[in-house]
Amino acid sequence: MDYQSIIDKYYPSENELRRILLIHSRQVADRCLKIAIAHPELRLDEEFLEEAAMLHDIGIFRCDAPSIQCFGTEPYIRHGFIGGQILRSEGWERHALVCERHTGTGLSREQIERQQLPLPLDVRFEPEALEEQVVCYADKFYSKTHPERERTVVEAAQSLEKFGQEGVSRFLGWAKMFE
Repeated sequence: MDYQSIIDKYYPSENELRRILLIHSRQVADRCLKIAIAHPELRLDEEFLEEAAMLHDIGIFRCDAPSIQCFGTEPYIRHGFIGGQILRSEGWERHALVCERHTGTGLSREQIERQQLPLPLDVRFEPEALEEQVVCYADKFYSKTHPERERTVVEAAQSLEKFGQEGVSRFLGWAKMFE
């Protein structure tokens, strides 16, 4: 099974949510591939990067986010965790980790506890592998609510400020490595 088959299975209807998902995911995938090509020294797995970027938001349909046509019941903060569950059920373990670890610049156990986020404490939500970091980084440049607009590095960093300086610092470190 390829990534398109997984998308088709969970988003079988041509509708606005599928359109938003595909536009956003393609934007993220294209940026990931651009980074991989610009940085051969990182030895990034380009095929995996594209697949993971195209699937990183697969869980959004189960969430409550009407502004992007998601009418599920789960809080949006859980979309990565849900996506991880979906991809694991399809046998795509490595891709599942990208789903779980792309929210913000990753979520530490301390952040989850402090903010009382509805996420399990026994799952690691921080990107580890370089490919996980690249997808997480690339995702911050594109909004599903305004797909026509690409953020600059400064704008993307500013969008993370509300979550704390730690995430901004991590993002800016990635910018130095990937730009």
